[in-house]
Amino acid sequence: MPKVGPKGLLGIAAAVWMAAGTSIATLGVQALMQEGATAPWWLTALLVAGALAVFALFHSRVFQPLVAKHVARIRAYDEPQGVHRFFDAKGYLIMAVMMGGGISLRTFGLVPPWFIAFFYTGLGVALGFAGITFLVHCLHGDARPLSPHRSHFSA
Repeated sequence: MPKVGPKGLLGIAAAVWMAAGTSIATLGVQALMQEGATAPWWLTALLVAGALAVFALFHSRVFQPLVAKHVARIRAYDEPQGVHRFFDAKGYLIMAVMMGGGISLRTFGLVPPWFIAFFYTGLGVALGFAGITFLVHCLHGDARPLSPHRSHFSA
């Protein structure tokens, strides 16, 4: 397996997270456009507001702390690591559960299209922002995270 240093792992993480974010956000925006084509304006506005709320929640409470944790772990490596080490075991497990859950929700029609419209749009954009944060760390070394949470800053 090829090995890379911390900067390479951060770049791989950035690419993976941005690709996932783009994929999820695309599904959400497509559903949002379909729902918006026949829904009254106020319902479309409500879906957009819901997407913004999902983005804010996932960005600030889930992904930014997770990015900070992974950046710290990756920067602590003394030697080049396998390219798969941009995630730890728990990260891969969470990714598998989220992907499996999302695919199941859509495949089996467990949630209505309006839910996909707002939830996937917000979640996808939050994933994309997490990828951008990894990219900032890759390009700028010790750059601060794009989130003001105190837990991200070392003392």
